[in-house]
Amino acid sequence: MEHASHPDLVKRLKRAHGHLAGVIAMIEQGRPCVDLAQQLHAVESAITNAKRLMIEDHVEHCLGHGIEHGAKAARDAIAEFKALAKYL
Repeated sequence: MEHASHPDLVKRLKRAHGHLAGVIAMIEQGRPCVDLAQQLHAVESAITNAKRLMIEDHVEHCLGHGIEHGAKAARDAIAEFKALAKYL
């Protein structure tokens, strides 16, 4: 199921992918550790922001949708959220 946030999520993950490719190139070039750490921090931040966006969208879209559509859908949505929560 595609959510409205998915295009932005893909954009954020592509940014992280680019940062990670840059880190690999920097390692191969023998760049200083401080430069590597800075770029790895950028990768980590990009992934964290993408994960946050995905979870916020899930809470708004899936959990809200489940609650609006009756007890079984709500239970299913809550169970899915509990499974997702271990990645927070």
